[in-house]
Amino acid sequence: MELEGALLGELRALQGNPVLAYSGGVDSSYLLALLAESRGKDGFLAVIGVSASLAARQLAQARAVAALLGVPLVELGTHELDRPEYRANLGDRCFYCKDTLYATLRGLYPQAVILDGSQRDDAQGHRPGREAARLHGVQSPLMDAALGKTEIRALSARRSLPTADLPATPCLASRFPAGTPVSAEGLARVEAAEDLLHALGLREFRVRHHEGGVARVEVLPADLARLAGTPLGQAVVAGLKSLGFRFVTVDLEGFRSGSSSTLS
Repeated sequence: MELEGALLGELRALQGNPVLAYSGGVDSSYLLALLAESRGKDGFLAVIGVSASLAARQLAQARAVAALLGVPLVELGTHELDRPEYRANLGDRCFYCKDTLYATLRGLYPQAVILDGSQRDDAQGHRPGREAARLHGVQSPLMDAALGKTEIRALSARRSLPTADLPATPCLASRFPAGTPVSAEGLARVEAAEDLLHALGLREFRVRHHEGGVARVEVLPADLARLAGTPLGQAVVAGLKSLGFRFVTVDLEGFRSGSSSTLS
């Protein structure tokens, strides 16, 4: 709570009207709440980039949290799929995604301080989007305050934010293993596939889109047995094949974030 108090003071002291690159996930929703408390709904701007890589359910979640906090939300169309480097997906796709977003924001709000929801844990692992943030001078207040995901979830729960226990929600393009090209058609197929699994009662999972029409389904280890030779598993296979996948596999290692992010 002391860290949060200090962070509120730092946000209050920001000059001008800062711009939050908002996603509707756990971290940026918490930062949105802090900005609303420290600056009031008119003392900053919340902007979400909207493209084929943003799932409709995630956009709805982002809108709902902003509405709950009484914060106007700017929905900005981004066009990262126009960039051949993004479509090629050679392990640095996130750089081109974030570079597109931040360059667009900088063009629209040249004097503004741009903020993002990156936190302490995001300093680890393969994070090409962090380089784009550095190049564009984006500030990360949660990271600067050394807050990690565990603390942010706990502080979000204290504020009764609906995102406190929300599973991680990276963009749809993260379902394409590095080296597998990203397309608008493929993104739509992944979104429909994950909507199907959600409707069937699964909560935390990924549908990885491999070349050759292969869907690799990752679920929590506790859910693996639910898919092996069961009516649920048959429904998953039938549903994903109806969307255009030729083969449906279940990854025996189970769900894990970042399993497709680097070339091997």
